[in-house]
Amino acid sequence: MNQSKFQGIKGVLTQALRWSLCALALVGANAIAQTKGVALAGFAYSGDASSIAKRFPYSKQYEARLKASGTPLNKQLWQATSAAPPQHFDLVPQIAELKGADQALAVALVVNAETVSVERFGDVRKLMVLIKGQVLFFDFKSMSVVRAYPVSFAALDNYREDPSEEEILSKVALVYEGTAGKPGVLGRFAATLAKAKVPDSASKLLQVSQVTVKPEALPFIPESIKNAPAGVQTWAADMLGEALSTRAGVPIIPFSKGYAIGNVMSMRVADGDVFNLKLPKPDYEISLELSGFKKVKYGEAAAGVSYIYGAYAQIKIEEPLLGRKYLDTALKNGEVKLVPATQNYVDDFPAFYDAINLMFVKLGQALDGQGNAWVKSAAAAPDIERHISDTRELIKQCK
Repeated sequence: MNQSKFQGIKGVLTQALRWSLCALALVGANAIAQTKGVALAGFAYSGDASSIAKRFPYSKQYEARLKASGTPLNKQLWQATSAAPPQHFDLVPQIAELKGADQALAVALVVNAETVSVERFGDVRKLMVLIKGQVLFFDFKSMSVVRAYPVSFAALDNYREDPSEEEILSKVALVYEGTAGKPGVLGRFAATLAKAKVPDSASKLLQVSQVTVKPEALPFIPESIKNAPAGVQTWAADMLGEALSTRAGVPIIPFSKGYAIGNVMSMRVADGDVFNLKLPKPDYEISLELSGFKKVKYGEAAAGVSYIYGAYAQIKIEEPLLGRKYLDTALKNGEVKLVPATQNYVDDFPAFYDAINLMFVKLGQALDGQGNAWVKSAAAAPDIERHISDTRELIKQCK
């Protein structure tokens, strides 16, 4: 074969190889694009569909008012996500748009708990509205949860008389929509979705799996939380899970004891569809013990008296399959609150709530690499920096 003919055949083969590689690249790109499409399933309630009206009475009224005004919740969610679209995947408005995909992922804002309570302190009525939920990713082909990010928002207000139904509904709307520059539940859903990532096959799963509340801690927790359907254990698990998820950017599988039966989580979306989703077994488990609370007088002046409100907990993160512990320590945190001299009643719970919640937030910040100064002073474990370093590596595997 002469040299010119050889060069010609070589050129043809080279061009064919290039076209083949381009074709493979396009197939790969299409596959990646296909797996990165996530459908917005919309707004949903967790638990048995027949008891939704009883468990979420004010949220249902809020939802009905929005629908009557022509701006239903699902439309509001789409508008919120359109204003701040997800950075790591394409969001599509209908599950049907993903038909034919190997993995059909959807995401919903699933409300887990609605707490509305009115407590009396002397002549003052204190209204508390708390909505807790999950930014829940699930595969609607396998009907299984793939990851979740907890979100919540609370509002407190004082009244001279018992608040009317209209005043309560107004506060519920504020919790969903936000106030004073702070995003409510809907805004937090959109903000979380903007940063969330679609999991790959190598991602590990993390869950608050066990919560213990010692008898010494129970008297400081309001009856409205202790008597709620999900109970005080779920309240504590959600608080820890949200703090870690928000500050360290890690997804947290929902606490199954509060929201699932037989490890199956039921939810009903706003358009009426009911999904029964399997909760996966976590690779890493978090155990939490609320050990107690303590109030100590800190100082006194003409303006009033200041107190330190302390919270105590034990937190453990481990890999159950191998029995390896990543974090295992007691923690304490104190927050100072001034009680004005003109105030004739003291509601201690908001200060205790700040103490325990900020403990979890500061732990999440340490795990996010924002410094170990607080955790070194707050933790009982002498080698806490090693615990934090090990846990940071664990978190990387869950993102």
